[in-house]
Amino acid sequence: MTALKAVNAELRNDYSENEELFKVILIDDSSSSDFLMNQIREHGLDRLITLLPVTEDQLVSELKRNNTHLYLSDEPNRLKVQEALNEGVAAAIMFTPKTDMPVFEDQLRVAFDGDAVLFSNEFQGVGLKAFLKNEKQNVEKPMKKGPFKGFLEVLIKLQKKLHNRGLYKKCPIHTYLVTSRGAGCDGYRALNTLRTWGLELDEAVFVGGANKGPTLQRIKPHIFFDDQQRHVDASLEVGTVACLVPYQTKNK
Repeated sequence: MTALKAVNAELRNDYSENEELFKVILIDDSSSSDFLMNQIREHGLDRLITLLPVTEDQLVSELKRNNTHLYLSDEPNRLKVQEALNEGVAAAIMFTPKTDMPVFEDQLRVAFDGDAVLFSNEFQGVGLKAFLKNEKQNVEKPMKKGPFKGFLEVLIKLQKKLHNRGLYKKCPIHTYLVTSRGAGCDGYRALNTLRTWGLELDEAVFVGGANKGPTLQRIKPHIFFDDQQRHVDASLEVGTVACLVPYQTKNK
């Protein structure tokens, strides 16, 4: 939350309260709303967090009504997360490590996997040899969008507003691509796709199928999104909050 407050503080320096800011909606379907609201005020987060009492059957419709760009759930049941994804809302199941890795308080760092997260899931069940052959044949062809393209667009839109103020090296938003793709045709296609979309991340790391843990330990993101449990587990092992993006069953 500290990094989100830092981003909002920079945005408020030159932009009015009506401009885009990070806004957190805490969804609560219990009777503890008063207690939670008091805790939010006590920690000075009432300008950042809004409490929204919502029943389970209202959840997805409320997410859409509030123009939600990202929905995170710590419940192991993925049905509502999947339903949100199917309705075009970036959504994931959030896992918290037992020991937190130290993170930057004045810069929000967000890391994304590529396939089935930023890009489409066109390689589900395809072997490595077939995958590499396809990438070589389609190296200049942009991939289709994945469920988190819209969320990345929002991050980069805010980032560009900060860049317009001259905040480049000290920009409070930093984005990363951490993908199992290699540095050959498969990696080039990922970068070319982002370039075609007009979305350039601050750093791209191609681990070539290796463990993503050491990379995440180096860049220290506040949050990491991946579609494979093994990469989520590797993230948790180094103390990074990791979010599992379930396979999308419906494309809109």
